[in-house]
Amino acid sequence: MQPLAPSALWEIATPSPSRRLPGVAMAGFRARGAADLGVVPFPAVTLAIDLGTEPLVVADGGRGVRGSAVVGLSGGGLRGGGRDVQCLQVRLSPVVAHAVLGGFAVEGGPLTGLDEVWGRDAVRLEERLRAAADWEERFALVARALAARRTEGRPVDREVAYVWGELARSHGTSRVDALAAEVGWSRKRLWSRFRAQVGLAPKQAARLVRFDHAVHRLAAGGHPAAVAAEAGYADQSHLHREVADFAGLTPSAVAREPWLSVDGVAWSAPGYLHG
Repeated sequence: MQPLAPSALWEIATPSPSRRLPGVAMAGFRARGAADLGVVPFPAVTLAIDLGTEPLVVADGGRGVRGSAVVGLSGGGLRGGGRDVQCLQVRLSPVVAHAVLGGFAVEGGPLTGLDEVWGRDAVRLEERLRAAADWEERFALVARALAARRTEGRPVDREVAYVWGELARSHGTSRVDALAAEVGWSRKRLWSRFRAQVGLAPKQAARLVRFDHAVHRLAAGGHPAAVAAEAGYADQSHLHREVADFAGLTPSAVAREPWLSVDGVAWSAPGYLHG
């Protein structure tokens, strides 16, 4: 296990390499006092497993979840926090999420309680995590639960997995029509199967992956014009419109979002989105 590392408000723990699973990233978070931050959309489905003495609260303006939650693929407009928060977060590529969460990734909306997806299994897992001796034991428990559910779940089509993997690898710049031709499917079939299993149309998924790459470059200090060119946007105005559409912010404002400040520590596992 990596040692707890402070990042502003948060203390963060990450698993040892032996706990890593394809298409999965895990991190433990602890904050002392009050915490509240907005969620910048990103191309993964998240499990937030509440381990604190006070409930974790995740809300999207219309709905709120107190306790362990599942945040869908395009979960923008959400805020999360509470007092003395302690939680274990799991990010799942859509390929993995389809198997371990059943239809939630497609049908469940942007936010729901983990117990609504996993039932009593969610309660039992949370109890075992609270009783665990340390973060490494918690990561091991979650890794086993996810591996079992992925084995039992229904995988996505190989063609859908390939297209998602190429979008992740290229940071959303691969041409979707060309990918359809590569897998031997018509455009209509790819759109239908991809949306049914991932929850977004291929081009919307590509936009989200490219946006995620761009905002991380902005948070790292990149100038918007340079980031726009690197990420494959037509120009800086195009980047500005995409950031406003996904996050409701300007490029300079999204670069300062606390949500992004922990990513270099918490979500540095290589290639987890490919799954």
